Formats: sequence, structure tokens, C-alpha cells
Amino acid sequence: MTSDTQPLAEIRNLRVEIDDRALVDGVGLRILPGRITALVGASGSGKTTTGLALLGEYPPGARVTGEVRRPGNGPVGYVPQHPAAVLNPARRVSALLTDIARPQVRHLPRRERREAARALVLRALSDAQLPEAETLLGRYPHQLSGGQQQRVVLAQALLLGARVIVADEPTTGQDALTKSRVVEQLAAVAARGIAVVLLSHDLDVVRALADEVLVLRAGRVVESGPVARLWQEPRDEWTRRLLDEQRPAPRAEASTGIGRPVLEVRELTAVHGRGTTVLRAPHLALHPGECLAVVGRSGSGKTTLARCLAGLHRDHDGRILLDGTALPRSLRQRGRAQLAAVQYVFQDARAAFDEHRPVLAQVARTAVRLRGTDAATATDEALTTLASLGLTEELAHRRPGELSGGELQRAALARALLARPRVLVCDEITSGLDTVTRRGILDLLAALLRDRDDLALVLITHDLDSAALAHRIAVLDAGEIVEQGPAGKILTEPQHPFTVALRETIARPDTYTRA
Repeated sequence: MTSDTQPLAEIRNLRVEIDDRALVDGVGLRILPGRITALVGASGSGKTTTGLALLGEYPPGARVTGEVRRPGNGPVGYVPQHPAAVLNPARRVSALLTDIARPQVRHLPRRERREAARALVLRALSDAQLPEAETLLGRYPHQLSGGQQQRVVLAQALLLGARVIVADEPTTGQDALTKSRVVEQLAAVAARGIAVVLLSHDLDVVRALADEVLVLRAGRVVESGPVARLWQEPRDEWTRRLLDEQRPAPRAEASTGIGRPVLEVRELTAVHGRGTTVLRAPHLALHPGECLAVVGRSGSGKTTLARCLAGLHRDHDGRILLDGTALPRSLRQRGRAQLAAVQYVFQDARAAFDEHRPVLAQVARTAVRLRGTDAATATDEALTTLASLGLTEELAHRRPGELSGGELQRAALARALLARPRVLVCDEITSGLDTVTRRGILDLLAALLRDRDDLALVLITHDLDSAALAHRIAVLDAGEIVEQGPAGKILTEPQHPFTVALRETIARPDTYTRA
């Protein structure tokens, strides 16, 4: 590819500011056919703002200067970090995709259009790494895992014929085996001459996929260049720090695991939609001061299990016991003490906040509603907790839309902690975070377990390295618990073929390769 190649899109000296605060400042890049350009940096560094500029979208009230040239002969596709936000929850997957495919088959005789549109939809889903497409077509978006939702949105972009695709954290919340398929798919997209702008915290994926890398910090490009050069000879201190933080999670201290469990699952069977069984968990036990990591690929049932524990998925049989007493299946039937005892921290922190109210008020409200604390005391406690998680009072008074994904994730964790829970369920809360922020969250969780021997943690994760934080690991595959036991044994001596494959994929430095 020569420097004379005509770019499909181009950004020159872009500055986006709100209330005199620059979200991006002086950013420029050329997006060439068949090339993958990666933007990396901490949460709030300006990656998503830059990516959305290619679609002509900016935050409300933003002042924009600079130049953005977009392709005139094709749309820009966007695969967001939290895909549920762009999928109509009232329509099945088949309807969402057929609406896009239908105009492409109008030239055919009427009797052939339906089958032709369906063929296009199935091809797009297959290209987006959803081989179980026939099963998924009848589901609504909320019945899909986060990874499945993300790949449905990618299928939409492919159906639209986008010449440029902005992929915002496309491997967020996905296991190593699925990540490798996403890498293959994005590489195949680029091989067809489509330009890919990759916004990612996953440095292994960036290293495998990208041709060019831009490192952003506080809205500015601090370093750019070919991916091989950046990894071998990073010139900026921030680039070196991002690369250095790719070390394993802190190991959990020993847990006795004796006495009565604080939380216990017995013969749990969960269904979706028209009675499709998506999870079977015969037995799980969690003791005070203990962390249980639930590991599996996207769509394995991890989030369904987490939602059952929190009372957010009531279509299940079996029992969930808190201190030996059965919890009602539905959140609406649980008392205030039960609600406080089991707290859920969502993967999509942004969707869990009211965008119109300051973050501080929403965090403090937990103590008022679940513990009966007066408003002033709750506010003070919220500020103290937020500060302990690295969020200043100035940030706390902002609305959710003014915080980065990593900042909102910490706010969501603070809100859950204000309930003083017995059990904290964390659903992929480090997914989509940069290496520095991810390290901070994992260190924080380890400190919570160390300092509060009455707190138990359920860590839902696709990442075996993050699961090293746990005392015990349960491995899910296709809705079944295929293996569980002490973390050290699962990580070093896995018995089930799926766990072995997952461990081997992570262990190999050349796991993700671009053909």
C-alpha cells in the first residue's frame, strides 16, 4: 500500500470540546482501503469521540473544529462497545437484519426475495462469527449475550455494505477462543478492501490486527506508528506504561471455604424465550471472604447465572439460598435486606445509570433506599467511597455522559458497595477497560476481599487471567458447568477439553494472528 493511495476517510486537526474541556485535541489520521488503524489509550482518552466523528456524531453541545472527510460511496459502519444500545429490544434478530437485506433483493422476482434475503442474513451472521445463526434469528437482543449482540451489530454493518467500519472494543467480554475468530473476521473484512478503525484496550488483539497504531492520552495523540515499532521501541512514557500493565491479576489469598455458605445454588435450570434451556447449575457454593470466578465463552450462560443470583432473570427452577434461606426468584419480590445483600455490577455501566442525574446522587441513593441512611450522610459516604475508587468530587457531580467508561464502571462499583452487600456479583466489569484501569479494578477487588472478610465476590469473566483473582473457578460451556474447583488447580491442571483449549489459547503468545 503506497502513501499515494486515496483514503476512504480522513481526519485533520480534530478538536471536540464541551464547556472548554477538550475531549480530543488536534487528532489526525488517514484511513486507507484494506488497512486496520487502531486507537489505544485509557478510558476517556478520546478514542470513541474520534471514532464517532467518522459518522458525523458528536456529544450534545460539543464545539467541533477541524475537518472530517467521510466516504461518499458507502456508509460508515459502527460496532459499539455496548451493542444493546443500538439494537431495538422489541424486534427479533431476524427482523433487525432482514430490514437491511430486503432492499438488496428487490431486483429479484417477488417469489425469490424472501429466501434471497434470508440467505444474505445468514451469510452476514456467519461472517460475523455467529455460526448458530438459525437458533439466534428467533431471539430478541436481550436474550443474547453481550458478545452475540456485538456480532449481530457487525453483521448489520456488513449487510449495509460499509466501506469503513469503526469497531469499538469488538472483543469486549469475549473469551480467547472467540477473540481469535473475531480477529480472523476483521482481518477478512480488511482483505476485502474495507478499512477498519479499531478502538481497543485489548493490546494483544491490536498487536495481531493493526497496521498502524495511534496512542491517545487526554485527547491528544502522544505516539503513532506501525504496530511492530510501537511494541519493540515505544517512545512515549504512557505507551510504555500501557504495555507494562499487561501482567497477571493479583492472586487471591487462601480461603478456608468452611462453614455455611453465604450463597448457594441448588439444581438451577434457567430458560429463555420459548422455553429454551440456557443454563444448568446443579450446585455452586460461595463462602464469606471468598471469590468465585465463573468463566466461559460468550453465550455460555455466565450472565444468565449472574442475573439469576441477583433476581434479574426469574425464568428458572431450582433454589438460590442466602444464608440458608431461599431467595425469591424475582427482584421485585425480594425485601430491602435481601436486595442490599446481593448487589449486581453490570458490564454495561453506562446503561445502568440515569443519564439526566448526577452520578453522586445516584450512588448516594443506594444507601438511602436500601439502608435507610439520611441524605446528607449518604452523600458523604458516597463521596468517600468514590474517592477511594479514584473518582474526584468534581467527577462525582457530573452526569454519566461526561464520564469515561472506566470512570462509570468505578462509580457503578461504588454504588453497589454503598448497599454494604454480603455478595457482590461483578459481570465482566474489566471488559473494555485499558490495561492501567483494568489493573486498578482488579487490585481494588483483591483489596475488598482482603479487608472485608464478610464480603463474597462472584466474578463473571471470559478471561482466565482475571480469574486468577478467585479462590475457586467454575467453567461454563454451552450452559453446563463442565468443571469447577480451586483456582490454582483449574488454571494449571484443567481437566475438561474446553478448559484445556481456553488455557492453551491464552498461554500461546501467537494466539491471535492476522492472515
